[in-house]
Amino acid sequence: MGDWTAGALVIFGITGDLAAKMTLPALYRLERRGVLRCPVVGVASGGLSTSDLRELARRAIEKSGEYFDEAVFTRLVRRLTYVGGDANDPDLYEVLAEELANVRRPLYYLALPPSLFAPVVERLFARSLLADARVALEKPFGDDLASARELRARLRQVLDDRQILLVDHFLGKEPVIEIEYLRFANHAMARLWDRESVEAVHITMAQRLDVAGRGRFYDSVGALRDVVQNHLLQLLALIAMDAPIGSGVAELRAKKLEVLKAIQPVDVHTAVRGQYEGYHAVPGVAPGSDTETYVALKLGIDSWPWAGVPVFLRAGKCLPDSATEVRLFLRHTPRLRFLPDAAQVEANQIVLRVSPTPALRLTLSGLDSRGRWRPIRLDTTFERDLGSPRSPYERLLADALDGDDRLFSWQDAVDESWRILQPLLAYPPPARPYAIGTWGPAAADTLVEGYPAWQPPWLPGT
Repeated sequence: MGDWTAGALVIFGITGDLAAKMTLPALYRLERRGVLRCPVVGVASGGLSTSDLRELARRAIEKSGEYFDEAVFTRLVRRLTYVGGDANDPDLYEVLAEELANVRRPLYYLALPPSLFAPVVERLFARSLLADARVALEKPFGDDLASARELRARLRQVLDDRQILLVDHFLGKEPVIEIEYLRFANHAMARLWDRESVEAVHITMAQRLDVAGRGRFYDSVGALRDVVQNHLLQLLALIAMDAPIGSGVAELRAKKLEVLKAIQPVDVHTAVRGQYEGYHAVPGVAPGSDTETYVALKLGIDSWPWAGVPVFLRAGKCLPDSATEVRLFLRHTPRLRFLPDAAQVEANQIVLRVSPTPALRLTLSGLDSRGRWRPIRLDTTFERDLGSPRSPYERLLADALDGDDRLFSWQDAVDESWRILQPLLAYPPPARPYAIGTWGPAAADTLVEGYPAWQPPWLPGT
């Protein structure tokens, strides 16, 4: 889009849960840093006034735990206006056109149900509100390969691909961004990061929370669609990609796409679905639902750097801890006879903790004063050593307003992700029950037999 900078931010769904928890606090942080430079128009179906919206914003920011500075908030609310109406009502777009009459390059941010993405964009087009605009869509982008392609086709009728930003907040997390620099700016890491050194890769996204309060939504999605298709496969692409040739977004996307294209569709026999006991009692969950709250699967990457290295993904609700991490198990050294009890030497590991408290750990082995092997852990915490990071939505909103789409997903990657998971979506094995507070069905342990076992996530203080 060249030197594109938004002349206004239009947020559809401004009264929703996402706006209250993430979007409005992020706008406050941008205002505090002095980088929010355009008006903000909130759109929703409720019968609010602009003053009501400003009060809603105050409550959301105070509840977020941010230090509340009245002067900063005053500057922010001067930017805020409200436009009410149903997203399917043409009259809404007439009022919006009046509000944007003198605005060039609007950014439309659709924090709406996916079923409204295409209708809203089509109505914006019908009212000539898309010229030189960009549209940001919140995940999920379809619920399988066919629906993702259908959405893409409808959007392409009225938008160029360069006008579309697919928001996956996971890509705005500091440690996810840091992967590129850890891998390619450090010779010590670069030399370890391929099949010559890595025996297996584990990616874990564990949550202690259940789905209470989100039963109806979650039951229509499940763990596979909720976090694996987007978050974890995007993370895998960053872990396994080759170094981009240049610093532009096209070069980065090309390398990530190569990884996704090199992954064969998942074999349903190397996947485990689970459902925590008591899930059916959650309000909004359909009687007898087979929706998975846990999934573990094995993937392989058919590329020169990673051929033969299994990648195991797992994600679930009601697990013992909440943590997201990448764990690379390095191959054993040769069993040299001079090493005492050489068979007891544990494999080295590289662990990238995405949350909580982003950090990096290198696990080595050393011999203690009693002649016993002990792990030596070399840890760095990103905030301590690199400074306090911006929140994902703060970073992504700032980038979207500045026309920088480096940290956004795009449709080719979405299609490849759905292709990889399509067999499991089409022919899902039954969801196995597991007790709350355990690490999922026992079959998940069988999945990694012959390779390093699942490890408890690395938590702060351990």
